[in-house]
Amino acid sequence: MEKRRVLTGITTTGTPHLGNYVGAIRPAIEASRDPNNESFYFLADLHALIKCHDPKRVQESRREIAATWLALGLDTDNSVFYRQSDIPEITELTWLLTCVCAKGLMNRAHAYKAAVQDNEAEGGADPDKGITMGLFSYPVLMAADILMFNATDVPVGRDQIQHIEMARDVAGRFNHIYKGQYFKLPEARIEESVAVLNGLDGRKMSKSYNNTIPLFVSEKKLLKLIRKIKTNSLEPGEPKNTEDCTLFQIWQAFANESQIADMRQQYENGIGWGDMKNALFELVNDHLKEPRSKYEELMNDMGYVEEVMHKGAEKARAEAGTRIDLLRKTVGFGSFV
Repeated sequence: MEKRRVLTGITTTGTPHLGNYVGAIRPAIEASRDPNNESFYFLADLHALIKCHDPKRVQESRREIAATWLALGLDTDNSVFYRQSDIPEITELTWLLTCVCAKGLMNRAHAYKAAVQDNEAEGGADPDKGITMGLFSYPVLMAADILMFNATDVPVGRDQIQHIEMARDVAGRFNHIYKGQYFKLPEARIEESVAVLNGLDGRKMSKSYNNTIPLFVSEKKLLKLIRKIKTNSLEPGEPKNTEDCTLFQIWQAFANESQIADMRQQYENGIGWGDMKNALFELVNDHLKEPRSKYEELMNDMGYVEEVMHKGAEKARAEAGTRIDLLRKTVGFGSFV
């Protein structure tokens, strides 16, 4: 049975938080240990430049994300972990795909359309004001990320399905023009069971809302942030609803079945919000204590992290080099002799 190839990119513009961990990092690390998968995980630092022009922020985010994944137990023996910018074949493939990609396809990209709508809502004369070619054409770069390694499965949220559909369109177009099956058509893997955590204010946890709980803050800071989570005004002793409760939602993401059942009963019994927040802190802190220590160790020894990333890039380039050589010949490039 042919192994499935799973590919996931992590944009390097922020500090990993609890929502990232529960929604993306934890399931990806579990997949990295599955012998039935060939897993590719990369720091999407080329994508980061679309949103962030602060080199210090991009560099620090790259360090933090790499150390986070390693501290949490990514199996780099059973997966390929690399920086996107270390694989020049990806940018070359991006150009080859750009030359077969219809502009109309890019016109329909959600991010571009949203930026245009924002400009139009502000009443400006130029609907493309402030929109870079990076923003406009980044679905092609995403397609290159996927197609370079012929990934079969790309875990995404429902809001990202369009990007996989675009990668399929571009791959099919290339295969048609050059009359061969050069690329497999990837499939979106929708993780329905993956939790989406709310943040401090009750909205989805996101750096855009400034409502996150960073994954590896100190114990003191973690307790302070958990105590800031918004709750209702119900007093201790009053029964409380677990539905739409951010505290219980985070509890579910870190607790086992017995702990979840016990806390559900405590809600019915009227647990006070202060007691619940203290219990949640203890649960999350116990879960993160060991990887936090490992993370701090790695952040103080980036030489080891760099060694891991270098080995990952070697593995990625070994395959990417073979594929790009074939594609160069396919489009008419290469030696005259």
